[in-house]
Amino acid sequence: MHDTKSELVGAGYKIVEIFRTIFVYLLAAAIIVGAVLFAANQSPTKSVFGFRYYTVLTDSMKPEFVTGDMVIVKLKDATDIQQGDIITFNPSSSSDAYLTHRVTEKIENYEGTGVTCFRTKGDANNSEDSFLIDESRVIGTVAVAVPKLGTVVRFVQLRWYFVIPLIILIVVFFRLLEIYFSSEEEDSNSETENQAE
Repeated sequence: MHDTKSELVGAGYKIVEIFRTIFVYLLAAAIIVGAVLFAANQSPTKSVFGFRYYTVLTDSMKPEFVTGDMVIVKLKDATDIQQGDIITFNPSSSSDAYLTHRVTEKIENYEGTGVTCFRTKGDANNSEDSFLIDESRVIGTVAVAVPKLGTVVRFVQLRWYFVIPLIILIVVFFRLLEIYFSSEEEDSNSETENQAE
């Protein structure tokens, strides 16, 4: 019976070790990626391996993605974008805001200017956008949407001073679990040795 208890405690210790290791690596990766992303300025040409991230602020593309989701956008030239693609673009030179809508029409050589333009529409909207988007305003196409991650990122950006204590508490929690299971394992081994004597 004591052997079974020892095995269970040992297994619990190993599980905590695995989760702690995964957490540390993920945290390190998040810090590195976050540092790179936050260091990048707002220029649409800045990216990490050709990708940028944006937080969805409205439900105009529901149910594809909703407010609070994060979209990972692959930088692309207008020539590689087709009707039906979901693109992220800057609708106005006087604003730093970005929209992510679906291409309903691709217009090449618009009015003989040699410029490619796009007509767009949010999936949840009743009508197309009232403006055309020229190729210079297009960032790229949505590669993937991650549910609610945008909310977390915005919280970190705006409330970073809450995040540092939280990370410390999580690290301490894992350390306490490690100590607990380690001491339990030592007690079980001690009991087993005493019985053997």
